Amino acid sequence: MKLMERVKAILRVKRYSLRTEKNYCYWVCFFIRFNRMRHPAALSGHEVRQLLECLAIERRVATLG
Repeated sequence: MKLMERVKAILRVKRYSLRTEKNYCYWVCFFIRFNRMRHPAALSGHEVRQLLECLAIERRVATLG
């Protein structure tokens, strides 16, 4: 099963709304593209921090806390 199929299957088992599923899938795809199409399993916390910093600084996305 491909990554996005697994993501969707998990979200459906948890009974998330279709809109939430679409948003989660969007951000998974965004994360993969941001990291040059590498599979998320091959990435570390460093790549996650880079994405969050990019969103907070360059895109001015609000942070929690």
